[in-house]
Amino acid sequence: MSGQGNKGVSNKRGGSAKQNYTAIKYGNNQGTIAFGQIHKQGDVTSAVMLETPDGEHQLSLDLDGQRTGWTCSTSPGNFQVECGSANEEAQDSAVINAKNGNIILLATNGKIRMQATDIELIAVGEGGAKGNIKMNATESITTESKKFLVTAKSFYRIASPQTGEIVANGVLKLYSSIIRGVSDAVAVKDSKVAGQRFQKQMNEGT
Repeated sequence: MSGQGNKGVSNKRGGSAKQNYTAIKYGNNQGTIAFGQIHKQGDVTSAVMLETPDGEHQLSLDLDGQRTGWTCSTSPGNFQVECGSANEEAQDSAVINAKNGNIILLATNGKIRMQATDIELIAVGEGGAKGNIKMNATESITTESKKFLVTAKSFYRIASPQTGEIVANGVLKLYSSIIRGVSDAVAVKDSKVAGQRFQKQMNEGT
């Protein structure tokens, strides 16, 4: 079937609904392809739209409104992408490049898994506000590997308001030009190396 002309229903955002008198749609009971289709909310015109009869499974190249230039895909089932079968290992087979703005990987009710022969996380930026990698977890951050190597060019800190442990069932090595050990006992009587000031600094905000 085919038809021309398309008017959006009432715009929930309070603006006037889009109108398009050159829209064309082709399809049958299994799916449609439309050019100039106005979305149900009446606020965006799709240049090209592919969709199933229930509208839950669709691909839309949006043309105007708050989604100008957007490509939107929704799937009630899986969304899979496979590529690179003809490429060599060192080639970049899949590239997602956001020239401006953020990239969000969100699993609302599931896990995010990354698996590869090697995984590299690189943050590039200037100044203290950029070039950072940040990890937050409401529970635990766990690592298991043969080696765990950390190199900080100017400063590193491992801190906990509760219990801290450093365990080596083999040999534990500590090296520094100066090693200072401070306990809370200096709060009552300062040590010869002025540990009281360091003790107060470590307890600020706790």
